[in-house]
Amino acid sequence: MPLVTIDVIKDVFTAEEKAELIQGVTDAMLAVEGEGMRQVTWVRIMEVEQGDWAIGGHRLGAGDVQQLKNKQPEPA
Repeated sequence: MPLVTIDVIKDVFTAEEKAELIQGVTDAMLAVEGEGMRQVTWVRIMEVEQGDWAIGGHRLGAGDVQQLKNKQPEPA
């Protein structure tokens, strides 16, 4: 009975994006486990309050993550 937990900063993802995350992660798990495990594969999204998540001592909020989501990749 696998349980996958996705931790995200609150207010970053819309309800539709969360649904896509849940479906995509479920599909990825089933690609390894087999379709028979669908009924017992759990995926949950845990939202962390803005400012309660930090990288390198820098506290992050939804705006910081939105900037990363919208950043264009640099040319190789």
